Amino acid sequence: MTFSEKLDIKIKEITDLLKSKNKAYGNSALNPANIFSQADAIDSLCARIDDKLMRIKNKGIYDATEDTVNDLIGYLLLLLMAIEDRDNNEYESFKEILDMGGHVNINGRPIDNIEDLDNHFNPSIH
Repeated sequence: MTFSEKLDIKIKEITDLLKSKNKAYGNSALNPANIFSQADAIDSLCARIDDKLMRIKNKGIYDATEDTVNDLIGYLLLLLMAIEDRDNNEYESFKEILDMGGHVNINGRPIDNIEDLDNHFNPSIH
């Protein structure tokens, strides 16, 4: 079996796991219920990742009671999605302010136009 075939199988296992958990729990990873915790998706996922890393530290990577490595990979993928969602939401909010003639500051840097905003969020396209 080639590397690409093995990779495709592993990625499918992880995506199937994520889809199954999403169906069982709702989209709680990216849209937390905030019933008890008030943490946003990114902070909640970081806490889950910390828990998985502690489990590996305490039980080892081969603990038979749980598929910690697959869970960890899944949480890291969800974290990437949450960061992307946050950035997209921030971009749209800032774009709306600029469209109305306003100005924004991002990390102390003034952003006065859409081109500067695009440069901040997607520096590789310029």
